[in-house]
Amino acid sequence: MGKTLAMRRLLLLLAGAALLAGCTLPAPPGAAPLRYRDVVFSSATKTADVQYGTAPDLQGNQVALRFDVYRPAGDTVARRPAIIWVHGGGFSGGNKGDGTDWASAFARRGYVAVSLGYRLLATGPCGGTGPVPEYCYTAAEAAQHDAQAAVRYLRRNADTLGVDPERIAMAGESAGAVTSLLVGWRRDDPGTSGNPGYPSDIRAAVSVAGGLPVNDYIGPGDSPAFFFHGDADTTVPFSWATSNVNAMAQDHLVVGIHPYSGAGHNLFNSYRNEIHQQSSYFLYFMMDLEHASR
Repeated sequence: MGKTLAMRRLLLLLAGAALLAGCTLPAPPGAAPLRYRDVVFSSATKTADVQYGTAPDLQGNQVALRFDVYRPAGDTVARRPAIIWVHGGGFSGGNKGDGTDWASAFARRGYVAVSLGYRLLATGPCGGTGPVPEYCYTAAEAAQHDAQAAVRYLRRNADTLGVDPERIAMAGESAGAVTSLLVGWRRDDPGTSGNPGYPSDIRAAVSVAGGLPVNDYIGPGDSPAFFFHGDADTTVPFSWATSNVNAMAQDHLVVGIHPYSGAGHNLFNSYRNEIHQQSSYFLYFMMDLEHASR
């Protein structure tokens, strides 16, 4: 795909993002309201409890995996970009209802937006400044595999859902952000949660207060990522995110970080609108939405 001048400028900005104190993305060019960048639709329709796969719980019992789908009300476009939102909760709490705000905001921009339900397998707390227990890695891998099955479901049912199978991204908060990053980094480990035979890769990942204490999963060819993180976060330390960003930059991946000085873990309390806006700019460029169906 050809790149516009704005796209080239963004790539140059993000290439040095790990060296910058902050990274604020420019708005994609175009008169407002611009589909996929701005809120265009007044409301979204919701289809609840779509089963996208099955996977074993901690007792080995197969459980149904479900998500909710949000679409722009009254839209006639047949192939839209898709964004999957993954809720937080330390891999032991939260539910897909927590994604209503994000999914509605992006559906109103013209996306097909999914709020993901996934297995919550952590048997204790995950996060903090100490060593990460092994059960957190196990739970994160399960969430990754479920999220990848959701990506494959969207591709398998692209015509029915009105999804462009070449334009799928993922975003999340806290544990959901970790999941989104893992999907962007580990396309070679798709898991078995459902819909085999379809690719599990995504065009981009957005991490809100997420990151991993290791960089072992990062390598050339991974999906672009953008991080939002408070530098006073004690649940997912800021140093984890900056380390991930630097590792991605060293592998010449497109990556950026928007740090919030003095902010803790719950960024949406104060920065909701900015995070929505900056995420929409990032995804607009990374998924080449200038050339998406309108």
